[in-house]
Amino acid sequence: MPLNDLLSTLGDNPYFGAGFGLFGLGLGAAVLRKGASAGLVLFRRNFMMTLEVPCRDKSYQWVLLWVTQKAAKRTQHLSVETTFEQMDTGRVNTTYHFLPSIGVHLIEYNGKYIQVTRTREQQSLDLHAGVPWENVVLTAFGTNKSLFTNILEEARQMALKTLEGRTIVYTALGSEWRPFGHPQKPRPLTSVVLDDGISERILKDVQKFISKPYWYIERGIPYRRGYLLHGPPGCGKTSFIKALAGELQYGVCLLNLSERGLTDDRLNYLMTAAPQNTIILLEDVDAAFGGRHESKQVASAYDGLSRVTLSGLLNALDGAASSEARILFMTTNYIERLDAALIRPGRVDSKEYIGHCSQSQIERMYNRFFLENSNNEKYAKEFAETVFKTGKPASAAQIQGYFMLFEDSSPNELIKNYNLIWDT
Repeated sequence: MPLNDLLSTLGDNPYFGAGFGLFGLGLGAAVLRKGASAGLVLFRRNFMMTLEVPCRDKSYQWVLLWVTQKAAKRTQHLSVETTFEQMDTGRVNTTYHFLPSIGVHLIEYNGKYIQVTRTREQQSLDLHAGVPWENVVLTAFGTNKSLFTNILEEARQMALKTLEGRTIVYTALGSEWRPFGHPQKPRPLTSVVLDDGISERILKDVQKFISKPYWYIERGIPYRRGYLLHGPPGCGKTSFIKALAGELQYGVCLLNLSERGLTDDRLNYLMTAAPQNTIILLEDVDAAFGGRHESKQVASAYDGLSRVTLSGLLNALDGAASSEARILFMTTNYIERLDAALIRPGRVDSKEYIGHCSQSQIERMYNRFFLENSNNEKYAKEFAETVFKTGKPASAAQIQGYFMLFEDSSPNELIKNYNLIWDT
């Protein structure tokens, strides 16, 4: 049979015609679907842009706060985040923030529509925080990436504004620094009364260091500064450092060298990865380990307390991988227990003795504590002379405790019962 007759016969067959038509429709639909998918991918690549912000990134909380301000009022699908704010009186206020929930949200920013997709992986966890892994993806039309830069900067400024005038204390969690407790109102530096000139001298030195980074760079000197405050307990070493951080508008990174599981590598990383504009504080550094020449009996007392070695700490302070632009404070009650290599220049640039109260120090503490009393100068001088003549050492904590015990008493009663200073 000729080919033309065969095709004509098949065309007249209704079963073949129906099957060929269905095949054609299916093929056409598949081509259109593939074409639409490829066209959408091509369109997204050339005419849209996306920004993924994972939960481990430092800007994640900033972006969530920014999205909350822009979208939470317009969406009906919300999740809650509870925050606490410590007031000046010490009372803690609870605030509920409504965040856009997991899913897709649409917001408008500077005349552009942005799709916000918040996802949560139930099968994977952030091992440090113990919470499901989350991320936020921002999608917008256009190719100008400055839109995302502006959003991140606006989110950062918004987050900083909420912490303005507060001192943040950080502690090490794993290999990260995390805020500890509530942001605190800065303590006035004048409220920590040290001996004459000490507070002013340290403040001036720190401010000078902060203001002269290029001076260090031009001379090839590592841009970091170390301080050691030593003296008896209860004399105001840690209180002064926190007040200094508030004066400088810095945070405080607390690092416990005796923490179990703290290794030399992790210590070095934490020292390098400290948040910007913070003071690193190593308290009671003498308790972490003994000196190189200690006896076996003394060395055995430190077994199991820490995996940090003296060599590891020295390398973290000024080794090849140590960080720049760092302000470090160490405190100790027993400077004689510290290894000479730990407190040499370059690791400790300034040492200050914070001792028991002097007569002028007691007098200034009295004046600050009893502001409303008449003839304050007279009673302050008499009280300071009476205490100082006993020859007994008194710490700032003892003097403050005594003042709080007699805060409603008359000046004469305060002076009369001075012996109770050493019983408080």
